[in-house]
Amino acid sequence: MLFSIFAYDVENSSALRQHARPAHIARLEALNNAGRLVIAGPNPNLEGEGFSGSLIVAEFDSFEAADQWANEDPYFFAGVYDTVEVKPFKQVFPK
Repeated sequence: MLFSIFAYDVENSSALRQHARPAHIARLEALNNAGRLVIAGPNPNLEGEGFSGSLIVAEFDSFEAADQWANEDPYFFAGVYDTVEVKPFKQVFPK
């Protein structure tokens, strides 16, 4: 089943992101290599530099597995993410 993971950054998260980025990207690459990643990327701030959060859509066996994966993200441990929200996702497009 697909799940969307909405992660919301703390203020001024850029330095924290840089430090944890290699481990964060490695986890996304593992999902992608397993054929489970649909889309992933950060939300740039509308004004100024940096990011306000991230979106990941990926396949997991259950809500619990998706929630656990999201809450074990290196960005979460590094203090980049203030809040992480996991929801079931129904892909309509692209088919």
